Amino acid sequence: MTVQASEPARPRIRFNPFSAEFRCDPYPMYRELRTVAPVHKTLGMWVLTRHADVRTVLLDRSFSAGLIPELVSAQAERLGQGHVARIERLGRKSLVFTDNPDHARLRGLVNRVFTAAAVAELRPVASTAATRLLSRARAAGSLDLIADFAAPLPISVLCEWMALPEELRARVGPWTHDIRFLLEPGLMKAADFARVREVVEEFATALGEVLAERRRRPGTDLISRLRAVRTTGGDALSDEELIFVCVMCFVAGNETTKSLIGNGTLALLRYPDQAALLRQDPDTVGTAVVEALRYDSPLQLTKRLATKDVEIGGRVIRAGDQVLVCLGAANRDPEVFPDPDRFDLTRDTSSQLAFGHGMHGCLGGQLAELVAGVAFAQLRTVDLTPLVDEFEWQDHSFIVRGLRALPVEIRAAA
Repeated sequence: MTVQASEPARPRIRFNPFSAEFRCDPYPMYRELRTVAPVHKTLGMWVLTRHADVRTVLLDRSFSAGLIPELVSAQAERLGQGHVARIERLGRKSLVFTDNPDHARLRGLVNRVFTAAAVAELRPVASTAATRLLSRARAAGSLDLIADFAAPLPISVLCEWMALPEELRARVGPWTHDIRFLLEPGLMKAADFARVREVVEEFATALGEVLAERRRRPGTDLISRLRAVRTTGGDALSDEELIFVCVMCFVAGNETTKSLIGNGTLALLRYPDQAALLRQDPDTVGTAVVEALRYDSPLQLTKRLATKDVEIGGRVIRAGDQVLVCLGAANRDPEVFPDPDRFDLTRDTSSQLAFGHGMHGCLGGQLAELVAGVAFAQLRTVDLTPLVDEFEWQDHSFIVRGLRALPVEIRAAA
C-alpha cells in the first residue's frame, strides 16, 4: 500500500548544526523545530525533534543503521582515496553500523561478555583512576576538568579492562581521537582519510599483537573473554571482528563518556541547589548521571536510512531517505519531561534516549554510566569554581556535544 500524506508548507526555520549558535546552545533551535516543524527536511535529510518520533525511528528496524559505512565509501571515492578496505570493514563489521542478521550475530556474542556483572567489576578500577587524577588536581589547586579528568578517565578504565601493555596505553587516546572521523564521514578531507587509514592499521596491528599474546596466556581481561566466547552452536568472533570490537569500544565510548562527565559537571556548577543535593545525599549520584544524559546529551544526533516509505508526523519519508534523529531534542521534549530546560535530580528520567533505544541501544551505556557515576562521586567531595565566564564547545564533531575545556579551581569541600 502506498503511503500518502499532505505536504505542509515549508517552514521559515532552517536547521543548521554547523552554526556557532547551535554549537553553543542547540536547545532553542530544537524547541522551535518541535513547535514549528517537528518533521523537517533540510540539508538532504529529515530532521526529527519530538521524543515520540525519535523513539519510533529507533525502534523501527526498517530504518537501517548501516548508513555510515556507505557514506565513508562514497566520501572516499569522492576524494579519490584508495586503500580504504580495512576502514570499510571496520564500519561494516561494527555493532554500531550493522543491521540484522549481522547485528544479531555480533551482539549475541559480545553481550555474553558485556554483562552487568562484568561492568560492575570495573568500579574499583574506575575509582582508583579517578582518585589518582583528582589527587593531582588537588595538589595543583586547579585543573582543566576535560583534559585532566574527563578525557583520561574512560580511556584508563578501558585500557585496564583490556589489560593493554603500558607502552600502548599512551597511544590509545590520540588514536581514538583520530578515528572518530569515521562517525562523521561527510567532514572528512583527503588528509583525514590518510590519517585514519594509518591509525586504523596501527591500532589493529597493535591489538592483534595483544590478541596473539592472550592466545598464549589467556586471562580474565576483556580481550581474553571476547576470544573465548562461543554461542551454543560454536560460533565465535574472528580475530578481526574481535579487534574491531575493541577499537569501537574506544571510538564510540570515549568521546561520549568524556562529554557526559564534562556536561554534567557544568550543569552542577550552573545549578548549585542540585550540586548541594548531590553533596548531601550520595544516593543521588546515579540519578545525577542519568539526568546529565537527558539534560545535555553527549550524543546529540544519530543517522538512519529509511528502507521503505513511512509516514511520520504527517510527512512521508521515502525509502532511501536519510533521517537525522535528534536525541538531544527528544530529551528536552516537554511532552515527556516537564520543565525540560531545568537540571533536576528529582525528576523521572526513565524515558531518556541519550544512548539510543531498541536494537541499537548503546552496548557500552552501562560502562559509561558507571564511569560517570564514579566521577561525580569523586567530584561531590570537592568545591569547584569556574575560572572562565564563557565556555567553549568542541567543534571537531557535530553529533557529539562536549566542552573543549572546563578550567576550574579545586578546593576541599567545606
